[in-house]
Amino acid sequence: MRDAVIVEAVRTPVAKGKPGGGYAHLHPVDLHAHALRSLAARVPGLDPAEIDDVIGGAVNQVGEQSTNTTRLAALAAGLPESVPGVTVDRQCGSSQQALSFAAQGLVAGAYDIVVASGVESMSRVPIGSAAVVDGVRADFAGPSVTARYPGGLVPQGVSAELIARKWALSRTQLDEFAATSHHRAAEAWRAGRFDGEVAPVPGAELARDETIRPDTSVDRLAGLPVAFAADRWTRRFGDIDWKVTAGNSSPLNDGSAALLLTTGETARRRGWRPRARIHTATVVGDDPVFMLTGIIPATAKVLARAGLTIDDIDAFEVNEAFSSVVLAWSAETGADLAKVNIDGGAIAIGHPLGASGARLATTLLGVLERTGGRYGLQTMCEAGGTANATIIERLDS
Repeated sequence: MRDAVIVEAVRTPVAKGKPGGGYAHLHPVDLHAHALRSLAARVPGLDPAEIDDVIGGAVNQVGEQSTNTTRLAALAAGLPESVPGVTVDRQCGSSQQALSFAAQGLVAGAYDIVVASGVESMSRVPIGSAAVVDGVRADFAGPSVTARYPGGLVPQGVSAELIARKWALSRTQLDEFAATSHHRAAEAWRAGRFDGEVAPVPGAELARDETIRPDTSVDRLAGLPVAFAADRWTRRFGDIDWKVTAGNSSPLNDGSAALLLTTGETARRRGWRPRARIHTATVVGDDPVFMLTGIIPATAKVLARAGLTIDDIDAFEVNEAFSSVVLAWSAETGADLAKVNIDGGAIAIGHPLGASGARLATTLLGVLERTGGRYGLQTMCEAGGTANATIIERLDS
């Protein structure tokens, strides 16, 4: 049987996704190209012409991230013109879906060597840009969706508030989780844990992730105002004890990441050491109003398909879109938070939307290799109520 193994993975440091951020001067095509170029340089003996496809994620596919930005990034990286590229949009899970598509192509025999990657430049293509036409926010859902969900869909921050209410999560719990994310990420950098996975961007003067705050505390986070409170949501959903702030949410970010995959047989023949194999991958749909809870059924589904239990997983990467999302997931799955986002998560490191799935996979590889764990599970909540979940298995050299 054909399989899918990860040979190499790399990410950029993650920058603030706003004017003045570390990559605000850099076109997203070039930001993506840097990850692709760095990846190819790390694989000994790789002829880039051997790459069958580059599958890349991007969320806001408009402006500088439009027109199949992944194909343009492959060209910008200097890959041969014969190497195709395609851009995936599964919202925040775009590059995790790219990873799944790459693995599926390998197992099916459509590919022998393939790249899964992603990019987002929120400084140059602000969040929500794809839903704005001539300066007016478009009705992206349409009347049929609104008829099915009276009142329409809601911003993700409101979903995060509904989750906090449903799972009875306090503001202190949300802020404690956020502070822990920053402290873990700062310690990971201090201990050199990210050194092997990061390829700094030349000329960017950014050696580390830009949004980590090592000195943050629960007391400081407690002083931040809530971000999504509005009378119209109270009228629709009833009383809400507003708790979600900029501090217990992921920030706006720029970044890119990429992984090279092949089959185990090809890796052996080429003398490449597979670092892990894609064990099982799945995607689910869930309530689009709660929106971010899809990671709960996604985790259950991927574990069932893999024939594993939550206790079999040695390390988790759960995207920290909001503290409430990860805490609700942990409450439902029984996952030990000590094994979740061991080196910090998106609240600290950042969430460059289209790149985050590939970034999580890159970090998860490093965690498994450092700790000697066998199985790692990553999952990603996504706008529209979908969620990806992927299990990778570390391979011994």
